[in-house]
Amino acid sequence: MRASAFLYPWDVVGDEAAAARVADLGVHQVTLASAYHSTRAVTPRHPGHRIVTAQHAAVLYPPSAERWAGRALRPRPAGAWAPGDAFGEAADALAGAGLDVHSWVVLAHDSRLGAEHPETSVVNAYGDRYPWAPCIARPEVAEYLADLAVEAAVRPGAGGTELESCGWYGLAHLHAHDKIASFASGDAEQYLMSVCFCPVCREGYARDGAGVAPEEVRAALENLAPAGAAADVVHRTMLWRGKVARAFQERVVAAVRAAAPPGFRILLHADPHPHRTGANTGVDPAHIAKVADGVVVPCAGGPEGMLEPFARAGAGVVAANFPVVGGMGGSPDTLAADAARARELGATELRLYHGGLASDGDLAQVREALRTLR
Repeated sequence: MRASAFLYPWDVVGDEAAAARVADLGVHQVTLASAYHSTRAVTPRHPGHRIVTAQHAAVLYPPSAERWAGRALRPRPAGAWAPGDAFGEAADALAGAGLDVHSWVVLAHDSRLGAEHPETSVVNAYGDRYPWAPCIARPEVAEYLADLAVEAAVRPGAGGTELESCGWYGLAHLHAHDKIASFASGDAEQYLMSVCFCPVCREGYARDGAGVAPEEVRAALENLAPAGAAADVVHRTMLWRGKVARAFQERVVAAVRAAAPPGFRILLHADPHPHRTGANTGVDPAHIAKVADGVVVPCAGGPEGMLEPFARAGAGVVAANFPVVGGMGGSPDTLAADAARARELGATELRLYHGGLASDGDLAQVREALRTLR
């Protein structure tokens, strides 16, 4: 199975041994971040640093002055954690080691955007804003993210792209000193706490959601609604939210495809349950099979139930994404068995999260698993 490891540019830039080390794992490709949210990341083998703090969402290359001139919503360049054209420098080094490079673009996840332009954020049923979650129903947000996708995806040296958060984002977010786990722990609660009630979405529910109101969502969350009401609210909100997500995904993919050279491959990080929000946004497998060249599917909890809907829909590339960082809950020791099972369920490729964060021991197990699978 063709395999790709996720990397950040700072895993490679400044480390002359990095590209060869990744190639030695037995992967065919690297999915390299070109637009990424704020994070704190370890770099366990880098000769110059051990911890990288990306202080805000940024593009990891010089953004086009012409494209963004005079626009209120615009990407920010990275600071010292990825100066200049960090993506391009890393891509060149990886290509020199014989690896294909595809860009990794995070779209609807940007806390700095929400801080500077709060009107762009998702607003929950209680009136709380989520500054990390741009509302994709807002025309200015959809326009901005489509243009960002084009610029960040179609980079020199990239043979394709993988689009993360290409849809609704919501409550789930590893915020600084996060303390919300006791409230919305179930799937239904996560969804209901992610439903947006900004002015644009309120109008959308009035047109396409039978007029669902914040009070109905709050009643469902607080167990004040009659039995079955929560499911009804989910259904009615999804009439609007599903329509918005599908239109947004079509717009983004079409924009990237129009700007990309022939053969440029466009995959979406996706979950087969349309109501899901977050990095692996919920999609309609039958719809996305007609839009993108394939999907990258989270398999941290196992591949069962995640891969088959896309395989049945004929989604093209179905890449099973396995976490391989033991310290973050990954299981590099079972990768060979997990990948074999994923192939039985319809996976055509593997994704390994994350080649830069993994320990030496993790990488040794990945190397052996990929050798076994060849």
